[in-house]
Amino acid sequence: MSETIRVLVVDDHPLIRDGLRALLGATPRIELVGEAAGGDDAIELADRLEPDVILMDLGMPGRNGIEATREIVGRHAGIAILILTMFEDDDSIFAALRAGARGYLLKDAGHEQVKMAIEALARGEALFGAGVAQRMVGFFARANAADLKPFPDLTDREREVLEEIARGASNATIAQRLGISVKTVRNHVSTILGKLMVVDRAEAIVRAREAGLGVREPGVGHPGATGTRGS
Repeated sequence: MSETIRVLVVDDHPLIRDGLRALLGATPRIELVGEAAGGDDAIELADRLEPDVILMDLGMPGRNGIEATREIVGRHAGIAILILTMFEDDDSIFAALRAGARGYLLKDAGHEQVKMAIEALARGEALFGAGVAQRMVGFFARANAADLKPFPDLTDREREVLEEIARGASNATIAQRLGISVKTVRNHVSTILGKLMVVDRAEAIVRAREAGLGVREPGVGHPGATGTRGS
């Protein structure tokens, strides 16, 4: 990377480009080398100018910021892309990361934060705004919690049915306990066998018990236990 950080701005709103132009023009060591109003122009300018950092909007007519980011990163691994957008939903954030963006800020970020982000990306680092980082932490926390459940592909109802199967309950017993019809239980069982990729009920019981399902219910003795308590 050269001593001066060469930046390309991509946004379809002239007022946003005007503001960024003023900000970058007043910042030492940062040079604005080009501006684009859409994804196609961004790709063409990235090829021609090879900037160090691109400030990329997401919602643009024609090729959007995600598509442009993916194309540019695929062609120029050395160009760091900082998403600067109003979108803060999980889908937008993770789509941008999968496309190869190394930073993500909202457009209400302060001037100092934008400058710090540009400098961080030019050094090869990644940087995310506080709100975006919190959403990422929340997303992975929810994902980890889901992963802790055995057989995450099962619905809650299917997991209840599998729990009963692991306890050795018949379809009729499961239907009575869960308040559903025997036909519905049979349908659930068929779906469960497919999702667990097992051939029969016995194999499903083994898989379920290995995962901790089917623990004996309170007050139920071990199978085969006989006799009375001693005095």
